[in-house]
Amino acid sequence: MAINERPGVYSAYEVSSAVSGRGGGGVVGIAAVASQGTEGTGYVINSYAEAAAAFGPDSSMARLIKILFLNGASSVRAVPVSVGSEPSTAQYEAAFGTLMDYVQVKVMVCDSHEPSVHEAMKNAIETASEHSKYRIGVVEGAGAVQELVAAAGDLNCERMVLCAPAEGPADTALPGAVAAALAGLIASGSDPALPLNGAALYGLSGLSSGFADADINALVQGGITPVENVGGRISVIRGITTRTATAGAPDSTWRELTTILIIDDVIPTIKNSLQSRFSRAKNTAQTRGAIRTQVIIELENKLAREIIDSYDNVTVKASETDPTTCEVSFDFTVAHGLNHIRLTAHITV
Repeated sequence: MAINERPGVYSAYEVSSAVSGRGGGGVVGIAAVASQGTEGTGYVINSYAEAAAAFGPDSSMARLIKILFLNGASSVRAVPVSVGSEPSTAQYEAAFGTLMDYVQVKVMVCDSHEPSVHEAMKNAIETASEHSKYRIGVVEGAGAVQELVAAAGDLNCERMVLCAPAEGPADTALPGAVAAALAGLIASGSDPALPLNGAALYGLSGLSSGFADADINALVQGGITPVENVGGRISVIRGITTRTATAGAPDSTWRELTTILIIDDVIPTIKNSLQSRFSRAKNTAQTRGAIRTQVIIELENKLAREIIDSYDNVTVKASETDPTTCEVSFDFTVAHGLNHIRLTAHITV
C-alpha cells in the first residue's frame, strides 16, 4: 500500500480463488466527440437537455449521454475529447485524466473502438489516486470472435469490461452506444452481487451482428461481455471482465463482473464509515475496539443483504512501526451470481 502522509483511511485488498483455498444510480464519466463545447474540459450533466445544449443535440456525446440516462445513470461527468474533428489517442488520454478528478465517478465509458484508447482508459484507472481508484471502465469492441478475444487478452484487467457486438446497422450505428448502455446499467445497480444476466439495455437501435452458442462460449471464456437481440429486446448475456489470466496462466478468479463490483461496494463502505467516525480519535485500545465493532457492523450489513457470503478474522491493532497508525484486517467471501440451473428429470413410463 502506498504511504501517504495525509491522515485518513487507506486500503488495499487481495483476492484468491475459492479453488485455491481462500457494495440508486451512480455517476458515469464519459469521454467522447462533441459538436460544441470546450475540448478537455469537464462538464457536470444531469439531464439530456443539458447535454444537448452543451455539446450539440446530434453529437456523439449528447446521444451517448441520453443512453446513459435511459439505462440508469443518475448523473454524468463529461469531457469532450474533440469538437468537430477526428480525435487522437492523446486527447482521449487527457480526457480520462480529467475524469479521474471527479471522485464521484464509478463507471467510465468512451465512444472509441480503438485498442490504444481502451488501453489509455485502463492505464488511467489502474494508476488512479487513492480517492478515485474504485471504478470500472466499459468499452466496446468490433470484429470477429478471435479479434475480440485477443483485444480482451491485451487488456486483461478486472476493472475493464469489453462488450460486443457494437450497435447496428452500420449506416445508423453510434460508436460506443452498447458500451454506454452497459455502463448506465452497471451504474444503476443497487445490489453489486446481482449478475447482469438477461438485463435489458435501452436506447439502442439494434446490433451489428449476432453470436452462435459456440461463439458465446468463446467470448465469455475469453473475457468478453456479450449482448444479444432476441425479439427486438437487447440484453446482456453475461457480465464478464477482461481479466482471464494472472502471470500468463489462465485464472477465472476475476471473470465475473460481480466480484469486482462487490469489492468496490464493501471496501469503500467500510473506509467511509471509519473516516466519518474516527477522523479525530486516539490510537488507544478503546478506540481500536470501537473500530473493530464498526467494521463488523458494516460486514454484517453486507452479509444480511447477501452481498457477501461470509467474513472472518476481523483484527485491529496498533502498528508496530508507527504509533499513529491503526492496522485493520478482515477476510470476506463474495456472494456469487446464479448463472446456471441444471435440471435433471428421471422419467418412468
